Amino acid sequence: MQLSGKTAIVTGGNSGIGEAIARTLAESGAAVVIDYVARPADTADLVKDITAAGGTAVGVEADVSRTDGIQSLIDAAVREFGGLDVMVNNAGIEKRQSLLETDEESFETVIAVDLKSAFFGTQLAAKQFIGQGRGGVVVNVSSVHEDWPMPGNIAYCVAKGGMRMLTRTAGVELGPQNVRVVNVAPGAVATPINTKTLEDPEQRKKLEDAIPLRKVADPSAIADAVLFVASDAGHYLTATTVFVDGGIMQASVGL
Repeated sequence: MQLSGKTAIVTGGNSGIGEAIARTLAESGAAVVIDYVARPADTADLVKDITAAGGTAVGVEADVSRTDGIQSLIDAAVREFGGLDVMVNNAGIEKRQSLLETDEESFETVIAVDLKSAFFGTQLAAKQFIGQGRGGVVVNVSSVHEDWPMPGNIAYCVAKGGMRMLTRTAGVELGPQNVRVVNVAPGAVATPINTKTLEDPEQRKKLEDAIPLRKVADPSAIADAVLFVASDAGHYLTATTVFVDGGIMQASVGL
């Protein structure tokens, strides 16, 4: 298996894209550490499913908007599995507000979960990788909105734009230490956050017509890309973004 003997942390790993990533990495042989703040039962059920399928996983209560929460995940990986090889910074939220509507509290909440957690997740994981002496991989789950404006969702776009430069700069800085940093940027994905759109036939058709592949991605498509980046198959990728968007970014150029 591609990640046999490796240990991975997946933040935001108990639902949506994060859950798909956790399952896929575990199926590929990695021992997986999954954080949770709310819904501990969901995390326990996911760990049970992974274990029943022959994989290895643990759930850890941790608020990744705080550095001590991130460090607790790394400490758990080292304690339970002897080290860390892959850090997937997937945790993210959005508050659909325009520039003129966004208050300070909303802005700080989005930035803390989406960007701060990725920044310090990258930093603390890199320190662990370097200390172990065998390198490692950071995968930041970004979005097409790291590059593509989304009016009415500005704090989220700012956070994802920051993640773009985090990945590029950190990838360049850490390359000599054999630490890779790569963004995986999803387009439209069938997750709970998009349920309202996907359950409306008219809105769903409008969305799918804008995607060259004419379909919304299953979370497994993003998980497969994360696995590729995190494994030896992606060994020459760093300081860049892999877009997993059905071609919508290129189609948007002509709009």
